[in-house]
Amino acid sequence: MKAKEFDAKFDRGEDLSRALDLSKARRPGQEPKRVNVDFPEWMVESLDREAKRLGVTRQSIIKVWVAQRLEKATA
Repeated sequence: MKAKEFDAKFDRGEDLSRALDLSKARRPGQEPKRVNVDFPEWMVESLDREAKRLGVTRQSIIKVWVAQRLEKATA
């Protein structure tokens, strides 16, 4: 389908889901990027205890806590 036809269908409110390959869809700015951070031993132990209590991984709890803090800072 040409872009002009796609745009016209979109403007008419037609369902375009069959025309899209969502398996290759990406959200800009959501690509993972590896970051190394050194924590003191006591902090790692505390993180591990809290992660175990919540039933998640250390990495998960760090991501959630950092995301929460960043949301608060930008609100």
